[in-house]
Amino acid sequence: MLDTGWVLLYVLSGLVAYGLGRRGAAARGGAPREDATFATLHLAAMTAPYLRAGLARDSARRAVRHLRSLVGSSALAVTSLDQVLAWDGAREPPTEAHTRDLLGHVHGVLAGGRPYLVAGDELFCEAEDCAVRSAVVVPLTVDGRVIGALAVYDPDVDAALVRAATEVGQWASGQLELAELDATRRRALSAETRALRAQISPHFVCNSLATIASFTRTEPDHARELLLDFADFARHALRRAGDFTTLSDELTCVDRYLLLERARFGEKLRYAVDVVPEVLPVPVPFLCLQPLVENAITHGIRRRGGTGEVNVVVRDAGCEVHITVEDDGAGMEPDRVREMLDGEPPSGDSGGIGLANVDVRLRQIYGQEYGLTIDTAPGEGTTVRMRVPKMRPSHD
Repeated sequence: MLDTGWVLLYVLSGLVAYGLGRRGAAARGGAPREDATFATLHLAAMTAPYLRAGLARDSARRAVRHLRSLVGSSALAVTSLDQVLAWDGAREPPTEAHTRDLLGHVHGVLAGGRPYLVAGDELFCEAEDCAVRSAVVVPLTVDGRVIGALAVYDPDVDAALVRAATEVGQWASGQLELAELDATRRRALSAETRALRAQISPHFVCNSLATIASFTRTEPDHARELLLDFADFARHALRRAGDFTTLSDELTCVDRYLLLERARFGEKLRYAVDVVPEVLPVPVPFLCLQPLVENAITHGIRRRGGTGEVNVVVRDAGCEVHITVEDDGAGMEPDRVREMLDGEPPSGDSGGIGLANVDVRLRQIYGQEYGLTIDTAPGEGTTVRMRVPKMRPSHD
């Protein structure tokens, strides 16, 4: 299926070619359609990043000149529902009254959601040689809602200009809708990170504090070290930070978690962390590794009677980092794995939710091919594999 945004651009390029001809192509010896197409695509590429920031004063001011060039009009205004965000063209509206008139022109399109023509005697133009004697106003919509408008002014609003303004308005609306989707995705990722923080097992917290308390009389120095480890773990897991951290910080969090669990289980829990140092600065999603280790202990070793081994291996794989968390615990049925990745943990346990959270975030951030891979079978232990690109996605 063709992307409707590109279809609109090609339609628009034809209108631009016609408009260039209407405005004096003969004097230039003709304006080839190919030149108009390339010019349109170039302007669209320059404008899109500003619109993808959403409909705001700063983004509108950056985009308005390019939008006017796309339409080919004498002047163009970008408005929200209640204010003029940006103006480019013949002259700036000099007074509050003129701005109020411009919003009056926009009112019709905001109410009806359709293009609206403005006659010359309705404009704020006062001079005899005014270059903005008529206008067409088109809506800017997101998810079916009108959120603003493009007001296009010209001495002669003909059918070609109306069509060009309409196509540009539809294309700009598509970019603004993508901006809304980006914002929704970022909010969802932030909510999932907050949810993951909330899923830090209360059993782990209570058990860690109880373990520390048990050492306060017999081994006070060890209790102090464990309390500092717990503080470091909590500081990382509960801090208000962005969605990304470094692999080094994530591994520090894992190290503190394992030290606390080792204090609890003693020699019954064995673990090893094998990391190549060159990958330590790589950016990774916040709290992406600790839930995998927690899952290995919770669903593997504890269910095997509290004994076993956990191995964390981190390797440089060219443009990616490959992370493996392996346990020799009880393992599970493949159907159980699917349920866990669907966010259905065993009764009374939250580890499965943490695993599902990491899987969803990896797919949303990097793409569907970057979800967790889990190999397991009853009595055979569990291996969880994760791939992370070394370059942080540019849109985050």
